[in-house]
Formats: sequence, C-alpha cells, structure tokens
Amino acid sequence: MVLTAYVTLHVAITAGLDLRARHDFHDAPARAEAFVAALDRYGAGDASERADILEGEAWFKENARSGESRSAVSSSAGSVEKGDLPAAREQAGNLAEKAEHDQAALDDELDSLDAATLWLALATGVFAVPALWLRRRRRARASEVAELVSHFTPRRPWWWRPVFLAASASGYMLFTTGLLATSAAQRQKSTFTMPLVVQVLLVPVGLVALGAGFLILRYSRPRSARGAARALLADGRQPVLYLRSFADDHTSAQVDDGVALNIHSREEQLAGTLRAFGPVIAVGRPGEPMPHLGAARFYLPLDDWQPVILQLMHLSRFIVLRVGVGEGLWWELGQAIATQPPGKLILLTPGQPAGVAERLDQVLPIPARLETVSAGDPWISTAITFGPGWMPHVHPVKTAPGTDGARGKGVRAAIKATLGPTSVASSARRAAGAMKDALASVGVRGRMVVMRADTGQLATLGKGFLAAAALALAFRAVQLAAAIR
Repeated sequence: MVLTAYVTLHVAITAGLDLRARHDFHDAPARAEAFVAALDRYGAGDASERADILEGEAWFKENARSGESRSAVSSSAGSVEKGDLPAAREQAGNLAEKAEHDQAALDDELDSLDAATLWLALATGVFAVPALWLRRRRRARASEVAELVSHFTPRRPWWWRPVFLAASASGYMLFTTGLLATSAAQRQKSTFTMPLVVQVLLVPVGLVALGAGFLILRYSRPRSARGAARALLADGRQPVLYLRSFADDHTSAQVDDGVALNIHSREEQLAGTLRAFGPVIAVGRPGEPMPHLGAARFYLPLDDWQPVILQLMHLSRFIVLRVGVGEGLWWELGQAIATQPPGKLILLTPGQPAGVAERLDQVLPIPARLETVSAGDPWISTAITFGPGWMPHVHPVKTAPGTDGARGKGVRAAIKATLGPTSVASSARRAAGAMKDALASVGVRGRMVVMRADTGQLATLGKGFLAAAALALAFRAVQLAAAIR
C-alpha cells in the first residue's frame, strides 16, 4: 500500500506539472506565428524585430519543456545570431503546426497520467482496506499487553518523535552517501577505471559524510525510538520479554568488535534476532535520560515492579533472560521457573563470571553445569533452553575465526583500515546461531533468525534510500507548488 501510494503521489505531481505546462503553452501557435512574422520583418530590414525574435525564443524556452517547436525556435534564433537569415526562415517553417503538434503530445501525455493516477489511486484504496483491517486486528491482539505497559511509558510532546525521525533521516542519507562514496573509491572494474583524482577525492568526502551521519544518528536515534506500547501495537504479536541486570546496560550499548562507524549496539543486534518471534520489550533503567537502543523500553516504579513483571511473563511468547548480577534478576529467574512452562525461557549467559555457574545450578531444577563449557564471548557465551521437566539444552556460542584485516594497497587499504573488519556481523551471527540451535532443540523453528542478526548495515542503507525517496517526493511537491504560483 505504501509503495502504490508513493508512486501515485509521484504520478499525480507529474500530472499537475503537465497541467500547468499545458496552461502555459496554450497560446503557442499564436506565439509561433508572431515569431515567424518577426523573422520576416527582420529579414526585410527592420532591425527592431531582433528584440521580438529573442523574446520569442525566451518564451519557448520557458514554456515548452521539449518538442519540435522549441528546437525549431532555438535553431532559428541561433541562425539569426550568425546572420544566416535564409537558414533561420527555413528552420522556422511550419512552426505553428509544430506547436500544435507539441500541444497534442502534451495533451496525450496528460491524459495518460490522469488515467494512471486514477488506476493507481484505486489500487491504493484496494490495498488500504485489508491493510487497515489487518492493522486494526493487529492492534486488537496487542491491546492487553500494550495497555499494561502504556502506564509505564514516558509521555513526550507530540512533535518529539517526528522531529528526531526527520533528523535520523538526514543522518541515514549522509551515512549511505558516505558508504557508497567510499565503496566506489575502492571498486575497480576492467570496463571502467576511475580517475585517480576522483578516487582520491571520494575518500575524504565519503568519510566526512560517514562521520557526519554517524554523529547525527548517535544523537537522534535514541530520541526517535519507539516506546514499548507503540512497538507492541505496531507489531501485534506476543512480545519477547528481555530481562537483564541494569548494570549490564553499559556493556550492551557498546558497539561490538571495535569496528569504526558501526551504529548498531550489541543489544540492537540481539533484539534484531529476537524480533523473529515478536516485538522485544524491556524494563528501562530508572533515571536514564534516554532509552538504550534495542528492546523497546518502559519504566516501572522501584517499589512495585514485581506484579507487572509477573503479568508480562504470562503475556509474553518468550522470556529471554541474560544472567548477571542483581538480586532482582535472580528473583525474575526464580519466578519464571516457578510460574512458566519450560519452553518459554531462554537463558543467555556471559563468559562465566565468578559464581554465576554455581548459583545458576542452584536455581535450576536440573543443573546446566556451565563449568564444563569453555568460556566464549564475554557478553554472551552460551544459550540455554529447556525441555520437558526443565531439562537444560546448553549451546555454546562458537569462537570467532581470525580476521585478516585490511589488505591491498593505497586508497582501498586506507578505506578498509578506517571502516574496519567485518567481524561485527559474524559475532552477531554466532550468538544468533547458538540461540537458533538452542530453540531447535526444544522444537522451536525461527524464520531467518541468523540472517536477522547482522542485517543492521543493510537496514541502514535501506533507510538511507527511503529517506532519499521521501526527499525526492517533497522536492517534486515544492516544484508543483512553485509552478502553481
């Protein structure tokens, strides 16, 4: 529906511009006759007619966007400038007929655009009916849990999110432009070799655009993030409740593997994986000025948060708990084991910090024996799911293969050294692979779970192109408004 609406608007704006062009071009035959008459008088020796010839040429350039009449007038005026009057008169022959032909072509084009606009508008309406019905149904499914968390979502001014969404759009466009520029600088094809000067200039321009986009997105993205209630209503599926220690938020917000200019944090990559099963929601840390990116946040009171967590456990499809410090987190784990079916809980354990494995074995009905599993990634080392009778299925995160870093010489090596290796995607894939294997061991199949883990850069590029498309539509609308004036 969105695509057809976008195309409909583009075609409608083009039709509006053509309608204005037809209005401006309506007296073209009379102008053509006046131009030819001025040529005749100028050829007869009336030098004052030169101004009328130039005025006629200017009118056709302004009001005839293309066509035989504009080309003929331009050629004829050029011959006048050269002093070749016979050629000018010959080129202006049948000018009025050419103008009428151009008018007919413009009418045909406008008729085609009108018909296309009508059919596209009908198609948009046809798509809108089921889309709105599905949206209403989706919101109805999520109404209970959305109503619950809406009481704990901060209120923002109505303009807050649109303003920062617009800022994010500019950041995505800059980031995408910079990425394309640096990629073009290092691309070599046998059929086309980029001049060295252009290749060298693309590098600093691309890096400046990348840096500017990165800084804008770093500031605007947390401010444009959806709250938990909005995320639930937009998706409609049962949520995935993400529980963790607030003390781990700083680590979760870090960009993995130290790759420069990557804008997706560890939690964002994790949430991208879990969205295969539903919208991901989490309790925000009390007092934080802006929500961390990843799971959509809501904020519970410090003295009465347990009943809401218990209710959300019942309403969620999965409970994903990252083991860490804090008695509240261990209470949540105990309640999940006591009140929820085994297949609903997914544990993510860090790289075996002191005491975690021992305490986890004390809480679980059947010990997971993590001490027998070699430590992997310090943030997520293993994924654990549970079968009937709380039988644990432990799946370690695979160790990262070695990376070769940047290779090559000159500009290409400089770009790769600046942008860094591509191990962020493989790190996310490894964690997603462990979760996928753990879920498969209890009979849960996720669609594209691993692929979702490292699509962050692709999503960034997609948003950059979407922002550019929206800007193009806005520019066309401004063109139409200016033409109407």
